[in-house]
Amino acid sequence: MNLIMAYIITFIASFCILVIEIVAGRILAPFVGVSLYTWTSIIGVVLTGISIGAYLGGRLADRFPKRKTLGWLLLLSGIAALSIAPVTNLIASHTFPVSLMWRILLVTTIIFFVPSCLLGMISPVVVKLAIQNLDRVGNVVGKIYAFSTLGSILGTFAAGFFLILWMGTRNIILMMGVILILTAVFLGSLFKAKPRSKYGAAIAFLLFPSFLLLGIYDSAFKPPVTSDTYFYKESDYYTIKLNKSLSSDGETRLEALVLDNLIHSYVSLQNPLHIEYEYERIYAEVLKWRFEKDAGFRSLTIGGGGYTFPRYMEVFYPNADIDVVEIDPEITRVVYKYLGLSQDTRIHSYNTDGRWFVMNCKDRYDVIFTDAYNDLSIPYHLTTKEFARQLKNILNPNGILLSNIIDNFQKGAFLPSYIRTLREVFGDKNVRLISVTPDFEDTGISTFIVIAGNGNLNIEDFESYIEDKFEGDATSAVVPEDLLDEFLNKRYAVVLRDDYAPVDNLIAPIFEESFGYNRKNR
Repeated sequence: MNLIMAYIITFIASFCILVIEIVAGRILAPFVGVSLYTWTSIIGVVLTGISIGAYLGGRLADRFPKRKTLGWLLLLSGIAALSIAPVTNLIASHTFPVSLMWRILLVTTIIFFVPSCLLGMISPVVVKLAIQNLDRVGNVVGKIYAFSTLGSILGTFAAGFFLILWMGTRNIILMMGVILILTAVFLGSLFKAKPRSKYGAAIAFLLFPSFLLLGIYDSAFKPPVTSDTYFYKESDYYTIKLNKSLSSDGETRLEALVLDNLIHSYVSLQNPLHIEYEYERIYAEVLKWRFEKDAGFRSLTIGGGGYTFPRYMEVFYPNADIDVVEIDPEITRVVYKYLGLSQDTRIHSYNTDGRWFVMNCKDRYDVIFTDAYNDLSIPYHLTTKEFARQLKNILNPNGILLSNIIDNFQKGAFLPSYIRTLREVFGDKNVRLISVTPDFEDTGISTFIVIAGNGNLNIEDFESYIEDKFEGDATSAVVPEDLLDEFLNKRYAVVLRDDYAPVDNLIAPIFEESFGYNRKNR
């Protein structure tokens, strides 16, 4: 094999394997979320596959040092790549009787180990075939691995920066499989014949699998969605779906925004004042306590999602100044197009990372909502003591911070850790907890609102307000101070910092326990 051919083949193989590795996170996201466990499993499984593949490829190269060996490896690699989408459909949603961490690892291994192993076998065979002169082994091997690394680099950037947004993950996987099969057919010497007849045989060889792919494309490469799904798109950050739904009382038509594998928002197109989630009803009750309807307060929401509560504020508080930070511009576009946000809205959207926005913010706010703590994809850098300080710095005196947290009140570790972290910044007396149920002793997995005040937080006044105003029909149930102190003293908790924030580990047991629970009842 000449060196140019060796460079091309190793470049293609390495390009494909890194594209598959980057895309793997997006493929698994609708089934297991995006977490430390997900990326640890992907990187570990792919590296294991490459390592074992390199070992097996070396032995295979010594035993069968033929160009056709390389052709068969490329062909099998392409077939294995094409199998990723249908195998994901069959395996990823299966509930294995193991912990969440092991489930993610098992699913990742089943789907991605074989393609990684086969692609890892290619480089040793290429090196064996390319070496003609033992005096130049170092030079040849160095150049081959340089082109291999270049392919990996370009594959990483191409997938992460361009291909996912342009094509979607499953079409990318299809393209990688086709590229590998074409490389096998035209560069792998699978056919022994004169050039003209060889190319004719190659084209004939490709006709059957081409028709087969066309026949199974819908079932194998289109994402599994329900009949209620009317929008599906993979952005740079999420798998975004829109589903038709009904309110819990069955009387209001709703649009459900699904990000990866979590229903993030329910939106009523006809009635922006409709609030489905209980934690947003708590938001509404706190705002009614703090502000009159004609008040001119300034709010910041970190994590826009379906813009449900910002739209509520826009209608209910006509003089409020409403800022929303949503990292994914595609979500904002979806909200404008499908979820009722008008072009002349008073809501100001900023498509950037929440922490970056806060770090560079010159304005001050009366109320801040952090609504970015979802499922296993909690952005840890928005939970730390350092970030809490930055939030405090942009709060007006007596401003409040509201954060919704899902955890188990009886044995969870993330909720007490987050409360301890905020208390380090705002003070013990200025951080309290609001539940959606007053039955604290029997509350398990539920949604809680952590409220922090930049100054004196008179939570007793809030309790008096909801008792008088709502006459027993309020959603908010303030956890008594003595019970909260007991809760913090009994639970394992850490102060979350930029250099130590094991958020995924703290929250994982909750989602292991609640796998399959009705996510609508957040």
